[in-house]
Amino acid sequence: MGDLQSISAALEALLAGVNPVEAESVPLDTAAGRVLADDVMATLNVPPFDNSAMDGYALRASDAGQWLPISQRIAAGTKAAPLVSGSCARIFTGGELPEGADCVVMQERVSVEADKALIPTNIPVDDNVRRQGRDVRQGECLLKKGLRLEAAALGHLAGQGITHVSVRSRPRVALLSTGDEIVDPGTPLAPGQIYNSNRSMLKRLLENFGADVVRVMSVPDDYTQTVALLTQAAAEADVVVSTGGVSVGEEDHVKAALEQLGQLDLWRLAIRPGKPLALGRVPRDDGSETRFIGLPGNPVSGFVGAWLFLRPLMGALLACPALAELPALTATANFDTSTGPRQHYMRVSLRFTPEGVAADAFADQNSGVLSSCIEADAFAVIPPHHQVRRGDSVNCLWLAV
Repeated sequence: MGDLQSISAALEALLAGVNPVEAESVPLDTAAGRVLADDVMATLNVPPFDNSAMDGYALRASDAGQWLPISQRIAAGTKAAPLVSGSCARIFTGGELPEGADCVVMQERVSVEADKALIPTNIPVDDNVRRQGRDVRQGECLLKKGLRLEAAALGHLAGQGITHVSVRSRPRVALLSTGDEIVDPGTPLAPGQIYNSNRSMLKRLLENFGADVVRVMSVPDDYTQTVALLTQAAAEADVVVSTGGVSVGEEDHVKAALEQLGQLDLWRLAIRPGKPLALGRVPRDDGSETRFIGLPGNPVSGFVGAWLFLRPLMGALLACPALAELPALTATANFDTSTGPRQHYMRVSLRFTPEGVAADAFADQNSGVLSSCIEADAFAVIPPHHQVRRGDSVNCLWLAV
């Protein structure tokens, strides 16, 4: 089988030749979580005019320190008249600063009698004024392509009056579960069978990574049916993800089926959990290719593999740099461990303390113990042939979508 290979080499092979999916226009109200396909240029200044940051009185700073007549009242959403020389204007938050005024004094600092206001001294120019274009200037780049649209970005777009936005289509993914021993929840278990935990887990992760899971399939241990189902999945999806079925056992038909339909590379990775990985391509009638990723059947191996491989693949398909790599940080280990020839991705929870970040490892790190992933918010990456003692620094990858 050859030497164990690195994650970086497998990622290079996985991402080689990946082209982003096409773009589509969607209503802004449905664009949350989508990835911008094009730069968005600002067509409006934000704010669109000089306005007040406070309820108070607008005036010329040079007129401060005396009683001033109140010449007008400016509510938000109304047009202000030019400021009468030697006067002030009652103004409310968001109200347009009148021409001639250059500051606003908050109302708590002003005494009012009849139609006059006593303004305190030493009011600086621009005090409590939000100038036109302070946030966004017309003609500038508002948002860059490749950005995943979350709350603040959506608000930025809405502030320009935008109703539709060009985003990357969601990569279509077919999710295959192999093996006669795997059955869906709700089906009575026969001897030797287990329920399919990978499907629900991977579907949720893929959706979080920006994919559209268009098909889920159970693939029996039968070569002819495996070929037929793989052919169908490849025709419908940009990516086919399978769990199990790519080793060299007599009942592992995915490997042979993929080799018949396209090409398959088997990788033995120097990682724990998740040593076996299958990468393949299936040609489509239109000349394009469907990518295939075969993850191990053990649920923790599938969980780790999804973060390490499916997330960056979705990032490449979506042209979203933020999905290319998991955020890294350094933490203090609250555990002891040692590794053999494979790099270990330990499931840890992080605690942010006044002394720094602490990493607590789940007690049982076996690849079949899915409960180790429930409260995990990072992988502690332990290099091969390495020993960690409580209090040592460890590198962690934050599980961020």
